[in-house]
Amino acid sequence: MEYVYAALLLHESGDELNEDNITAVLDAAGVDVEQSRVKALVAALEDVDIEEALETAAAVPAAGGAAGGSAGGDDESADESADEGGDEAEAEAEEEDEEEDDDAGGEGLGNLFG
Repeated sequence: MEYVYAALLLHESGDELNEDNITAVLDAAGVDVEQSRVKALVAALEDVDIEEALETAAAVPAAGGAAGGSAGGDDESADESADEGGDEAEAEAEEEDEEEDDDAGGEGLGNLFG
């Protein structure tokens, strides 16, 4: 994650995203730098419009926020997303409970037959 933060910091400051700059930021932060990861990050970000990616990410509600609802509560679409996410989470929890009940019954029979 530190590598991505370094790239975002360089982007925000207007500096070029290259191996030397990312390594310098990571060194300054006290991170043990792996050059292979730096190279992979630079290559991955080569064709990415970071500003557009940040705008897109800001427009999409976070997965953790969907379960808790929106912070302001005024955005209807965020509330709908939270409701949908909550329904899915409840359905998954019910399925897990049913599986646990089935497993518990099987353990009892297994103990009988040794």
